[in-house]
Amino acid sequence: MIKAVIFDIDNTLYDFDAANEYGMQAVVSYCSDHFNIQTQQFYEYYYKAWKLANERIGSDTAALHNRLIRFQCMLELMGKSPLLHARTLFELFWDTMIAHAKPSCGILQLIRELKEKHIYLGIGTDMTADIQYRKLEKLGIAPYLDMIVTSEEAGVEKPHLKFFELCVQKTGCLANECAFIGDNIEKDVKGALAAGLYGIWYTQEKEPQQEMPFPVIQSFSDCHLF
Repeated sequence: MIKAVIFDIDNTLYDFDAANEYGMQAVVSYCSDHFNIQTQQFYEYYYKAWKLANERIGSDTAALHNRLIRFQCMLELMGKSPLLHARTLFELFWDTMIAHAKPSCGILQLIRELKEKHIYLGIGTDMTADIQYRKLEKLGIAPYLDMIVTSEEAGVEKPHLKFFELCVQKTGCLANECAFIGDNIEKDVKGALAAGLYGIWYTQEKEPQQEMPFPVIQSFSDCHLF
């Protein structure tokens, strides 16, 4: 019997890819106005900076997602002062991105229904805690949640066993009484299954290309798993 349901955030509770595009457009416009570089040049610097930041961090932790570090590296590569611009880019990106984040179709209704059934509700997400808290507040989901685990807190990213063990520990349930729902098969579904949880794949409204060996949710608007 499922007593706890744990959700991933990005591309599960909302469309990360769509909101991310708005955030990146805002950053591109800033760099065009202040540094006189074109979109193609910006992305060349940005992806080099992303690679550089990952090399410097050197471990599979939440810092890999830190846009402040990523923008710092980008400005260093451009020969611009990170101390003058990096935090501005960081705040511009996240303010714009989060402003455009909208709940996945049907997710709020599903969460309310689960809450009415007295099912423990949690979040298990990679990324830094502050940003993920902001997303949950914007999406209107925070008031329904009982707990959150971020990879910043766990010290490891999904699908590491330690991450899922912390999720289970916080619920106060057994692993086989917990369902974990996410869009990433390797990180969310297989990671949960390996830790003894009930892994469920959310396809983001897309039709699965083949039959899967685990439960699949195509749309939260038509979810009958619980």
